[in-house]
Amino acid sequence: MNNVEEDYLKIIVGQLKHFKERAEKGILQLSDDELHFKPSEESNSIAIIIKHLSGNMHSRWVDFLTTDGEKAYRNRDLEFVADNESKEYLMQIWEEGWEILFDTIVNLKADDLNKIVFLRQQPLSVLQAIQTEVAHISYHLGQILYIGKQIKDKDWKTLSIPKNASDEFNQKVSAKKI
Repeated sequence: MNNVEEDYLKIIVGQLKHFKERAEKGILQLSDDELHFKPSEESNSIAIIIKHLSGNMHSRWVDFLTTDGEKAYRNRDLEFVADNESKEYLMQIWEEGWEILFDTIVNLKADDLNKIVFLRQQPLSVLQAIQTEVAHISYHLGQILYIGKQIKDKDWKTLSIPKNASDEFNQKVSAKKI
């Protein structure tokens, strides 16, 4: 009884879990101080990006089908203020945001994808809202990993295929298929 919509929702949850896990492997390599490093005054630290993603998820995914995705209680500007939060606190709000996102998407039905929701009073389909969030999260997770890699340099533990190791990786993948 699978259909494209049900498959899509499962794929999105799997993709988002992969993004989350990859980012966490990068974040765990960093100290509290490193989470607050900013390459320049106009740049965001990883801590700020975590606060922003959490704020975004709390706003967008609470009462997703029934209220505007930009909640009155959200103060987006405060998400970009460096407050030297602890890694423990940052990981707590990170988890809370992801939990809201996953709970919402897991409970969507195939028929929900064509429903209309609102973001800043602009109508969009649930499908569009999900794709917008996937793009937004991907963008910021790339920033997190890039900043982390810049900080750690040679001490960064690669989260994908290491440089000059593609052939070795492909051989391992091929060996597992046989």
